[in-house]
Amino acid sequence: MMNLPEYPRPRRRTNHIAIALIASLIVGVGLFNPLHPFLAIGIALLPICVLIAFNTLFYLCLGFVVFSFFRIHEVFPVLMPFRIPILLALPTLGVLCWQIFCVKTMKPFWHRDLTAFAVFFGLVFFGLFLAINKGVAFAYFKDTYIKIGIMVLAISWIVKRPEDFALAARVFVMAGVAVAIVAVSRKLQGLGLVEGSRVTIGRDYGSVLGDPNDLSLVLLFPLSFATALAIMRPTLFDRLLGMLATMMICWGIVATQSRGGLLGIVTVLGIGGNKVIKNKVLLAAIGGIGLMGLMVMAGISDRKSGGAAEDGIDESAMGRIYAWGAAWNMATSRPLNGVGLDNFVVNYFFYTDHWTGMNKAVHSTWLGVLGETGFPGFFAFITMVVLMMLTNMKSSKTLDEKKADASVRATALALIGGIAGFCVSGTFLTQGFTWPIYILLSLTVALAKYTENLAHPDALPAETKGSARIYDLRNRLRLKNRGSSR
Repeated sequence: MMNLPEYPRPRRRTNHIAIALIASLIVGVGLFNPLHPFLAIGIALLPICVLIAFNTLFYLCLGFVVFSFFRIHEVFPVLMPFRIPILLALPTLGVLCWQIFCVKTMKPFWHRDLTAFAVFFGLVFFGLFLAINKGVAFAYFKDTYIKIGIMVLAISWIVKRPEDFALAARVFVMAGVAVAIVAVSRKLQGLGLVEGSRVTIGRDYGSVLGDPNDLSLVLLFPLSFATALAIMRPTLFDRLLGMLATMMICWGIVATQSRGGLLGIVTVLGIGGNKVIKNKVLLAAIGGIGLMGLMVMAGISDRKSGGAAEDGIDESAMGRIYAWGAAWNMATSRPLNGVGLDNFVVNYFFYTDHWTGMNKAVHSTWLGVLGETGFPGFFAFITMVVLMMLTNMKSSKTLDEKKADASVRATALALIGGIAGFCVSGTFLTQGFTWPIYILLSLTVALAKYTENLAHPDALPAETKGSARIYDLRNRLRLKNRGSSR
């Protein structure tokens, strides 16, 4: 007879009784409150919401990332009054802390890429106290960057299983398609256009997507996942989703007329094409022709700034050159800490050699980091990005050798394409302190941990070994059936 493990039933029964008593007390308080009738309903539902949160930690985390990065509540303004990002963030962090510090069911781990991020994060934090405009620096840190720092660790530790990677990829792609559909629709209707032809979203109520360059940046992130799903084909649904999403998202980026976005498209598609086309010369030729075709489709020559109507170096390009010069002046004037987080625009007047009557954004990730964090922050940021690329290349190689689940290998390809697209488009887009690179970082660490467990299964706990065997058997059967069908 099989010996079943014994569970501490009396202790569980006591816990259940305590939970029931607390829930009853909360419901009672809600029923007898004198403040507002709807408060009773909210308080009465609180225990149920808590139970749901404890069983859906990954979904809460994924939802927070999607709403914070893609600004879904700003793309669809009807959702703005509900404050969904904060409603998702609080239970995510609460459950995460409970599992780590109280019940200890989640085992945090560390990785060299997290060390690189911690160094950069520390330099940014200490730079707050030396920033020229401390109010602006602390405001951005409190409103955005501290959330990024916390969620990097949360995503790294929460995403564990092949199902997690598969679902995250699909959700990112679907969110990107939703944003792209709204962008294309506004372009076709002529709504929210800047410079007469460049599409934006939410510009009238101050959305981040109100800048066409930022909108193209947001769409580049899901493009890498869409391309990977189309190429790796985890399932037929994923392949169709990836192909349709790639076309839709590219259309959305084209509608922004962002030159950095177009370069990002070519880079991401080139990384994916490298898996299919082995002739590098042919791949480069296709990429060059594709870039020219995208520029024609985007109507770059028709732009009021940076179009064909301007002789020599256009106004947009000169504006970037002036901004890059200002970033260099900031770094050389304050080499150890720069001007401070989010301080580039407010200090542009004092460091530019060519004042044109208005402050400008830096329009370069690398020079933006250099100007705002100094040379130590710049080298720390470069180190972090390089380590991420090396980690993903190693993970991708190991996953291919182990014939891992197709969804996991698609994630590895998406991360490589995403980082490459970031590096290229980052030359012309400001994204050093925004979500994309940090989501890529957290998924890189999570994937590296999964790959390490897959490569060394003997070091895993018994229950994880069993799960790993199930995934391995599933992959072998899937590959066998695919081969027999061919």
